[in-house]
Amino acid sequence: MADTRPRLLLIEDDPSFGAMMRDVLGEAYEVTLVNDGGSGYRAAIGGAFDVLIVDRRLPGVDGLDIIDALRKKGISTPIMVVTALGTLRDKVRGLDAGANDYLVKPFEFEELFARLRAIRRVYSAEGPYLRIGAWEFYPESRAIYSPYNGRAILTERENGLLRLLALNPTRTFSRAQILREVFDPEDQPGTVDTYVHYVRRKTDSDIITTVRGQGYRLGAP
Repeated sequence: MADTRPRLLLIEDDPSFGAMMRDVLGEAYEVTLVNDGGSGYRAAIGGAFDVLIVDRRLPGVDGLDIIDALRKKGISTPIMVVTALGTLRDKVRGLDAGANDYLVKPFEFEELFARLRAIRRVYSAEGPYLRIGAWEFYPESRAIYSPYNGRAILTERENGLLRLLALNPTRTFSRAQILREVFDPEDQPGTVDTYVHYVRRKTDSDIITTVRGQGYRLGAP
């Protein structure tokens, strides 16, 4: 019979704590435990996991560097940081790196399970997201979350425009290319400028960058 539990990747280098976490989490999840950052990164890239738990202090690497690399690679799986590093600055760094939540040791497993359910619920409700600076963009539900003002909903065309740029963050698109990919054939090039303005107005003026004489590309808000 197939295992229907959600798949969880646990990146934890402490042998005893990692084994305990694996056993307890195994009540609700199919847990894969790895004990170093390199193996954890490769597992996250190659495996279809439903959620990740990442420690901070891993051999030779900070777990936040792994999270940042995964987000830049386009891995949108929800990630929980579980660590003894618990200052406000540590927590802010963790969330800015792309973690969905940050839990400080020691903790109660009841709280860990609740937080895992919460980040998975948000992920499944909105669909996978793309990170744009400190913003989280959910193309499937046309939602984008500001780091300071909450949630905004994009129109279908606004969503299509931002999705095109977010999926190709290093590429500059001409107005003609954007028209062809997102808009109707009969639309004029000025339509692109109008919708760039709309997206900026709902989000951040720097979320889309104007490349003079060429077109537009994803910005760094």
